Amino acid sequence: QPLRIERSTIPSIANPLDREVLSILTTSVYAYGTLDPRQTIGWPAASYIVPKVVETGRLWIRVEKGEYATNVTFDAGEPWRLAVRAEEREGKYLLVAMLARGEERRPIHDALAVTAGGFVIFRDSIARFADEGTQRWASLLRSDDVEVPKKEIDDFVRTIAQSRMQLPIEFPADVTWHEQRLAPHASIELRHRGYDARVYAVPTFAYDGHTIAALTRTRSLYDEKSKTIFVRDDAAESRLLDALWGQSFTRSGETVEIPAAKLVDAIPKLTEAGWEVRGAEGIYAGAGELELSLNGGIDWFDLQGTITFGSERVRLPRLLAALRKGETTLRLSDGKVGMIRPEWREQLEPFLATAADENDEGLRFRRNQVLLLDALLATRTHVSFDDVFDEARRKILDVNIVPELPPDSFRGALRPYQSEGLGWFSFLRTLRFGGCLADDMGLGKTVQVLALLDQRRRDRTGDDPRPSLVVAPRSVVFNWIAEAARFTPELRLLDHSAPGRAQTSESFSQYDIVLTTYALLRKDIALFTEIEFDYAILDEAQAIKNASSQSAKAALLLRARHRLALSGTPVENHLGELASLFEFLNPGMLRAKSSRVMKMLRDAGSKSPQAAESRAMLARSVRPFILRRTKGQVARELPDRVEQTIYCELEPKQRKLYDELRDFYRAALLGRVASKGINRSQIQILEALLRMRQVACHPGLVDPKRIGEASAKLDAFFEELPILLDEHHKVLVFSQFTSLLAIVRSEMRQRGIAYAYLDGKSRDREQQVTRFQEDPNIPVFLISLKAGGLGLNLTAAEYVFLLDPWWNPAVEAQAIDRAHRIGQTRNVFAYRLVARDTIEEKILQLQQSKRALADAIISEENSILRQLTVEDLDLLLS
Repeated sequence: QPLRIERSTIPSIANPLDREVLSILTTSVYAYGTLDPRQTIGWPAASYIVPKVVETGRLWIRVEKGEYATNVTFDAGEPWRLAVRAEEREGKYLLVAMLARGEERRPIHDALAVTAGGFVIFRDSIARFADEGTQRWASLLRSDDVEVPKKEIDDFVRTIAQSRMQLPIEFPADVTWHEQRLAPHASIELRHRGYDARVYAVPTFAYDGHTIAALTRTRSLYDEKSKTIFVRDDAAESRLLDALWGQSFTRSGETVEIPAAKLVDAIPKLTEAGWEVRGAEGIYAGAGELELSLNGGIDWFDLQGTITFGSERVRLPRLLAALRKGETTLRLSDGKVGMIRPEWREQLEPFLATAADENDEGLRFRRNQVLLLDALLATRTHVSFDDVFDEARRKILDVNIVPELPPDSFRGALRPYQSEGLGWFSFLRTLRFGGCLADDMGLGKTVQVLALLDQRRRDRTGDDPRPSLVVAPRSVVFNWIAEAARFTPELRLLDHSAPGRAQTSESFSQYDIVLTTYALLRKDIALFTEIEFDYAILDEAQAIKNASSQSAKAALLLRARHRLALSGTPVENHLGELASLFEFLNPGMLRAKSSRVMKMLRDAGSKSPQAAESRAMLARSVRPFILRRTKGQVARELPDRVEQTIYCELEPKQRKLYDELRDFYRAALLGRVASKGINRSQIQILEALLRMRQVACHPGLVDPKRIGEASAKLDAFFEELPILLDEHHKVLVFSQFTSLLAIVRSEMRQRGIAYAYLDGKSRDREQQVTRFQEDPNIPVFLISLKAGGLGLNLTAAEYVFLLDPWWNPAVEAQAIDRAHRIGQTRNVFAYRLVARDTIEEKILQLQQSKRALADAIISEENSILRQLTVEDLDLLLS
């Protein structure tokens, strides 16, 4: 009786083999959880289940109606295949079918059935059948004889050749048809429709010149003249078609199509996979890798390269010429077309941007670009270089800086890290490189350079009277003079910043140091270029961060055997500033004047996927020439620096004014940005942000009539100040706005609080610093951030107030470092006053979110204004 089994009863069946078979059947074969004995077991489930059922000993084969074979076995040997032989019989050909494996043969009539998938079922056994598209023929020939009249044999062969069902036939000698198996030649012809954004093509396979559409499914092709049947290679064709589908091609009937934008990427990969790709320009040649080689000369390195298209090698200059023209192909000597891969353009762009010259061999680089080249080539595999290049880069990368002691004439002692700085100067001098000393503010950059210049004074001879030039902001000239008198009294220093300065360079050789300002460097550049200095040194070198500024242009005209830059923040706003600095230190190294380089640096500071790679390349190129130590690394004895943000709630009147201004600019700006874009709205954005910041500080900054009104921020400041003064502390007060400092000054006078004052117009800078440092009756120093953020030693102060936050935290850090520097013995407390729920609070949020590039190269890279997005603007105006 047929047995109906519910799925729920299967776990209780004792026989594990039965449980396995029934579980598989009810899970994989039957949808309703009940085993129906009349259901069909499909393939491939049957390939696993049938041998298992045979193993139970309870699989029966119905041989005939009412007759069953019960002792069925499973033949696990090699699968049987169908073999057909055409035998001549009285003017006809009879197709005789056999089952074959190896040398073994069985008549097809021995089989009770041949299943798709498949199995051969005999009277007492089941074996596997290699279904190569022949199962339907096997079933037919098992039950019926097929006869072909001799006169129809050619028609029969042609019909079979065009059929999807395979039938391998062994013909007698008088039938001249024969099979041939060849590898297919894959070809695809691209067709553009001018009105369409897609490209259409018909892929074909050819066998010995006989072509068929690749998507037409037949077993073979035939040639009437040679009586040849070309059996198609299904495996090879499948691999080729897989490569086609893998390149975004989609099927449309017997044709394929692809978005035109993806074609440039697809063609090289198709040629690599074995397709012959033909377009309107001709046949595309397969391309090899871009191979680069680097060879050293007397004072340069030459980059050469080749690409192999088939048997033809194309040299780098020809490829570069095509890239400059925006071409995507190269015409080869054999008439084929070489496709320029998009990645070659990307790989060569940094080389093109930074190369000093281009010649018939390739690209030429300066010797000082050795680490830049090393960084550019670091991630490439198909590159070679000679011993000259390897030795040049090893001299830099494998160097071990040896600390040096200052000469005996130096008064005082250098700290260990300062002695290392002196050794680093020697390393640069030996290799003829310029470098940037980028130590934290307050770590004694000036002292290290004075020790160096004292060394040079000792080594000078009468035949070599070259002095060194130091260019500094006017605000720190007095500091250079004072430090030189203190540490290196034997250095002869010429102060070229005074009104009665020398008008000729003849007297320069009588001095060891010529000290001047950036303003006078620009004005007297003709004078300074008359001689070659020993060292040209730029203090606070961020003064030349803008490569197009007059200061930067004047600095590039200086002639010197050695060059140094001093800056605690060599990168304040964007990486282009670093390029400008290195154009002075090592001319041509980063090619700051190149628009390509500037784009590359902008990309390195962006959020693009390539940015991290660009930053790593740039860092690897310049870090040996930048020496940076932080206070935490080398001056652990410094007392703590505590920073705190004090939030101030605007009073109703000030809040009303701020909200009105914010709403006005929000309506005006967001509409303009939506229509004209953020880049074309920069001036309006800057104005809006400035006005909102000013109102957050004090209403009087935007309307002089409101100077007498209250300011939440100044109220908070003057609540804290008397407490500090009562405890005899000294205080620094910084602001971006001199107009805000003017209001504070007025309030200080009314309260009878003595103060020192410094802004960009002050001419008594040294006197103001001395008053604050030495006079106990001057407890407060009011300083504009621009004028006093650098070059000041104000260790008498313990407290610092920042009245208004700024975009770049590094600028604020410089201000705090006026007090937190070597020589300070007490903890320094810095307070940042921020108006709650204003643009100032939003600026702090942006400072945090924009720190992803911090220290990526050397220092802070937080030019928030340059990276401002529409979303950021919306935040600032919210």
